Amino acid sequence: MAIEEKVLAELRRRLGAQQVLTAPEDLIPYSFDGTAALRQMPACVVFPTSTEQVAALLRLANQSRTAVVTRGSGTGLSGGSLPSLDCIVLCTVKLDKILELDRANLTLLAEPGVTTVTIADAAAAAGLFYPPDPGSMRISTIGGNVAENSGGLRGLKYGVTRNYVMGLEVVLPTGEVMWLGNKCVKDVAGYSLKDLFIGSEGTLGVITQVLLRLIPKPAARKTLVASFAQMDRAAEAVSAIIAAQIIPCTLEFLDRTTIRCVEDYAKIGLPLDCEALLLMESDGHPAVVAAEAAQMERICREHGCRDVRIARDDTEANQLASARRTAFSALARVAPTTILEDATVPRSELAGMVRFIAAVAEKYRLRIGTFGHMGDGNLHPTFLTDERNTEEMHRIELAFREIFDETIRRGGTITGEHGVGLAKKSILPKFAGEVQMRVLRELRRSLDPNGILNPGKMFDPETHPRSS
Repeated sequence: MAIEEKVLAELRRRLGAQQVLTAPEDLIPYSFDGTAALRQMPACVVFPTSTEQVAALLRLANQSRTAVVTRGSGTGLSGGSLPSLDCIVLCTVKLDKILELDRANLTLLAEPGVTTVTIADAAAAAGLFYPPDPGSMRISTIGGNVAENSGGLRGLKYGVTRNYVMGLEVVLPTGEVMWLGNKCVKDVAGYSLKDLFIGSEGTLGVITQVLLRLIPKPAARKTLVASFAQMDRAAEAVSAIIAAQIIPCTLEFLDRTTIRCVEDYAKIGLPLDCEALLLMESDGHPAVVAAEAAQMERICREHGCRDVRIARDDTEANQLASARRTAFSALARVAPTTILEDATVPRSELAGMVRFIAAVAEKYRLRIGTFGHMGDGNLHPTFLTDERNTEEMHRIELAFREIFDETIRRGGTITGEHGVGLAKKSILPKFAGEVQMRVLRELRRSLDPNGILNPGKMFDPETHPRSS
């Protein structure tokens, strides 16, 4: 059933006709996100410019039982911002202002459509540091980062988005607005409701403001790249670095396929005759940085690394970090369809998990590149395929099922940073268990009894009534 004309008319009246798209050719860019092989046309796309407009939109949608899917830049990789049939896409890109940078309290207040890199740059201009750095940070929005609890290359040392959210303004499906959290470093008054909305994937409310914690900028940093003739020796080196109680800022991993694709794309002089690279970065006090870098180099050599390259200056360090950030884009140039996942295991299980992924790819005759945040156990097995090849897509589905079964068996999680969305909702019950699934459903029902927010994501709705 298409969206009711009276709902569209009311949207145009409340937001302005220019902020409501309905023409099919205008809706196509919003019919997919960064997830491969998934697409669904919405009924319309709206661009609110204030919290009041978001609240008005949700009141209208709740009354008419019309589904609403919130979207930032659409860079998600689990189908979390994929439209549901005949839904309203609530796009936050025009809520794009940094409202305050408070140096006295080390906080920044932003609307959800501000890009992650804009926040990082604003913090840096004030001599401060915003650590979360998802691979898509140049285009991803902070609202999406919060909704997905995004990670990034610096997650090992600095944590993920959740660790930097001090407060949120959230609009509930009823149109009610509430503020959660504050600038206080300590606050234990009541349940930590803001943490409920972080990582909720747009299923509980719409985030309209984010209060972020900033930290002092590190005084020094040093970047190293170690090459290995065997992939599992690189994984063993990572486990040894962590076991030695060294927590570098960045500890990243690229396999042979990814190295070749990145070098062909970025041309920065990566070695092409090795099976694996580790990208390592230490930051902090200059003396600590020098000591950590020397220890990591020693551990890598003890685990059979062939060579260690130390960045000469910030320019080279940034080039090496950019090489890792471009891994997904570089792999995407190789085949028509690139399917990237994030299996995450305890760090002690890394070597075994890397070997298992390679064996599964061989078993199902699939081409795979593996890279990721090895320092925190977050691997990104990436299949290079063509979604038009239905037989190969079936083999990929079987391969991923085995990979995630093994991930769970090893004490890991089915998603370290991409979210559940549509892509992994069939796997969630096995990971979460019956009791946790019941609690998740009850929480969602209590906040969104009419089931209008991002229906079908994380788990299937029990009912989604529509008005006649």
